[in-house]
Amino acid sequence: MHIEIDGRRPGAEALWSTASAYGHFTAMQVRGRRTRGLELHLRRLEVTNRELFGAGLDREHVRELIRHALRDLEDASVRVYVFESAEEPAIMVTVKPPGGVSTPQRLQSMLYQRPDAHIKHLATGQAFYARLAHRNGFDDALLTAADAVVSETATANIGFLDRTGVVWPDAPFLHGITMQLLERELPGLGVPSRRARIRLHDIASFEGAFLSNARGVAAVSQVDRVGLPMPTERMQTIADAYGSVSWDAI
Repeated sequence: MHIEIDGRRPGAEALWSTASAYGHFTAMQVRGRRTRGLELHLRRLEVTNRELFGAGLDREHVRELIRHALRDLEDASVRVYVFESAEEPAIMVTVKPPGGVSTPQRLQSMLYQRPDAHIKHLATGQAFYARLAHRNGFDDALLTAADAVVSETATANIGFLDRTGVVWPDAPFLHGITMQLLERELPGLGVPSRRARIRLHDIASFEGAFLSNARGVAAVSQVDRVGLPMPTERMQTIADAYGSVSWDAI
């Protein structure tokens, strides 16, 4: 992993003092020094920064920091973190090898809701539940409220398929960038989307489900002991919708 803070390689002390502070972030896949939904990523950082720290964010400066951290790399997994600091928020960019998502995914339901779920922040215990699901032989944790209302997984948004199109949970969750892109592109392919309150016992009635995050989209084959159909053509339409999104130059 390559790490820069405000465009510079940090020493151990600077890295520790920055990364131990409260912060928020966005994650993206970069191919050919381009990413999907760049404007959405930058808007997320700016809006969240104002909400958490009462400070604006220079979008072009963020792009410059990403380009600098990429160095001569064309493809990568990139995260941009903004951390609270004594003066102005510090911006950390991390660069790792490019990644993808395996499909299909098996989910284990867990009773947990992220605090301030609409924010992609770091003060959350969702990683614990993801690890617990992995130890139990699943790919990810499906997060639910006390009344079994489904919200999201530990790492992705979840969408369900019914005869009308895509149904997203009507619950507190992070409005992910890939989800936003799918909401924009799917209607053009004849697949409308809506939101509805979904409980665990409703899942068996759906015609399929999928996950979406920065790494892509993946079918869901199982939730707890409930197997889900994976309609090939409908899943391909979702993949095509995401694949049609243009890549923005960073």
